[in-house]
Amino acid sequence: MNRKLRMGMIGGGKNAFIGAVHRIAANMDGLIELVCGAFSSNPANARESGRALYLQDDRIYASFEEMILKESELPAGERMDFVAIVTPNHLHFAPAMLALEKGFHVVIDKPMVFSLDEAKQLQKKVAEKDALLCLTHTYSGYPMVKQARQMVKEGAFGKIRKIYVEYPQGWLSRLSEKDGSKQAEWRTDPARSGKSGCMGDIGTHAAHLAEYISHLRITQLCADLSIMVEGRALDDDGNVLLRFDNGATGVLFASQVAAGEENALKIRVYGEKGGLEWAQQEPNTLLIKWLDQPTQILRAGSNYGDRLSSYAIHNSRTPGGHPEGYLEAFGNLYRNFALTLMARLDGVKPSKEALDFPTAEDGVRGLAFIDNVVKSNESLEKWTPHSH
Repeated sequence: MNRKLRMGMIGGGKNAFIGAVHRIAANMDGLIELVCGAFSSNPANARESGRALYLQDDRIYASFEEMILKESELPAGERMDFVAIVTPNHLHFAPAMLALEKGFHVVIDKPMVFSLDEAKQLQKKVAEKDALLCLTHTYSGYPMVKQARQMVKEGAFGKIRKIYVEYPQGWLSRLSEKDGSKQAEWRTDPARSGKSGCMGDIGTHAAHLAEYISHLRITQLCADLSIMVEGRALDDDGNVLLRFDNGATGVLFASQVAAGEENALKIRVYGEKGGLEWAQQEPNTLLIKWLDQPTQILRAGSNYGDRLSSYAIHNSRTPGGHPEGYLEAFGNLYRNFALTLMARLDGVKPSKEALDFPTAEDGVRGLAFIDNVVKSNESLEKWTPHSH
């Protein structure tokens, strides 16, 4: 292609955390430009947000409906190519469906939508329109997560037997939703967040990471959810026992009341011959543990092509020793999505590395995880089939 991809954004106005992250990630490789947006349901805020990003007034829209419909009427050489949806959960489905219906591709935050039924409808629409959908499970974008996944795939550890994954945070240790925190307010509101709080927000990240690295699928689970902070409407803590499709077992815990913790996502995967350990707060490092030799330390770096997989190298931006973190991982998702879309528009086949980003299928599995965790928590039965 001899041009950048054109992106529209729904949500992500001024003072919105995740909208700025999406814009940084999309801009990181010079493949994408923001050309339009419906940044807020408040018209003044939407207009002010768009002008702060130096968009033309006629490309700043008051609603997602107006944006998608008007963009679809523009000449092919001017309209957006895809839309990024960065609103709270309950506002994902309608804009995503309308965008797909009008021929636009979609990047969307997780959970993909509000309910499992909506997720299935969206997955069906993506297939019907032969569209691309990228679900921003950020942690799958890290180079050493890619490395871990490839080592498991290549059989380095033999058959996988055990998976431990944890995601403790402490930011909801108080009733912050009553103290003016907008992030806490919508995430703890069943009408906007869905049927689960903590498990929907960060437990889905942990479950996706477990399946992504291991190449396995959760088939059964046994969940115990809690509301630790009095007055809260949704779970803020939970523990889940897991069974996988190859017979492996696992333990997942997620908490937003682990006082003092930041974003301490960590995973350990063990097979017959050894295992691996990766932590989000030290993302450039992957520990490789062997049954019969000392632990190895692998480090991310674009100069380590002789010892890392092509997937890890493709997603490494700098030589070893230069920290690459959350924003770069987010950027990797956008870059892989962009490279895949550009290849499609050029009528060529994208590389296997570029195709490696979460899709609508991951979105359906995420909503199924939320459904089944809540179902298990409410049930007197010990194990709940992980169906979707």
